[in-house]
Amino acid sequence: MQLQQLAYFVAVAEVRHFTQAAEILRVAQPSLSKQIRALESELSVSLFRRARGNITLTPAGEALLPLAKRILADVDTARLEVQELAGLKRGRVRLGATPSLCAGLLADVLRRFHDAYPGIQLIVEEGGSRDLVRELTRGSLDLALVILPLQGDSPLDTTPILREYLVVASPAEQRSLSRRSYLRIEDLQDRPLVMFRPGYDLREATISACRAAGFEPKFAVEGGEMDAVLRFVEVGLGIAVVPSMVLAGRPGLRGTPLVLADEEARRGRHGPGLLRTIALAHRKDVELTHAARAFQETLETFLAEAGQSGTLPAGVENLVDA
Repeated sequence: MQLQQLAYFVAVAEVRHFTQAAEILRVAQPSLSKQIRALESELSVSLFRRARGNITLTPAGEALLPLAKRILADVDTARLEVQELAGLKRGRVRLGATPSLCAGLLADVLRRFHDAYPGIQLIVEEGGSRDLVRELTRGSLDLALVILPLQGDSPLDTTPILREYLVVASPAEQRSLSRRSYLRIEDLQDRPLVMFRPGYDLREATISACRAAGFEPKFAVEGGEMDAVLRFVEVGLGIAVVPSMVLAGRPGLRGTPLVLADEEARRGRHGPGLLRTIALAHRKDVELTHAARAFQETLETFLAEAGQSGTLPAGVENLVDA
């Protein structure tokens, strides 16, 4: 089995067309077909069903595709790792982060890292925690800021770095909520919610909390990304459970804390009914590149300093030791 054969296989699997794959790879189509036939012979299976130009993956092809992508991603990482040995003058960091972090403190961390290592390419993928875990596992990311706990037996190493408090976002002028100092989960029962698309841990956290309180949430609209959800709330479509840090710079929105119980709230001891822990994650079976390790150190130093100086965004607690 050769890396070239795997690259040809992945290209055909993605476009489902031999000629188009050959054009993308800038190789002759007969050469590409020959290499894939050699791969099938090596594995003693057919990887594609070829029926009148309709190309589909066989079960064996479906099983090989994620593995082939991971192998090719790891080879690319290894190539860059060797390049980085020259004092981190070249290299790449592929980082995944949730929208609340991208819109919040991450920009300052990226600026600090870029100033220290201007030759390192920064690639940021924004998405829900579950999406980021999947991409990290596939080898498409070096590091990701994800939400704990992870599901099942995870192939990832995680280091908790932040605790982020969640609030109920509503239009600032909405009188029914503007006078409330806190809300319980039960208070959301008869209110339409603006809901994130599947893949966001905020979606699962909100739905699970509502069900634990004995009711099914009502959606005014669902399927949005963070910016869309906040805008939908601003125009009055409904309310949403969001991290408090995303409300900075949005005067049209108000965040009302969620509490565990009325009695605790009256005594001033209430904590949020929903919060989440953010961790920096990477694959257990792959050593961090020099560039990724340098980014981790930059991030942890930034958070420790911000925690000591009290400059973290509202609703965020540092979990990194100073």
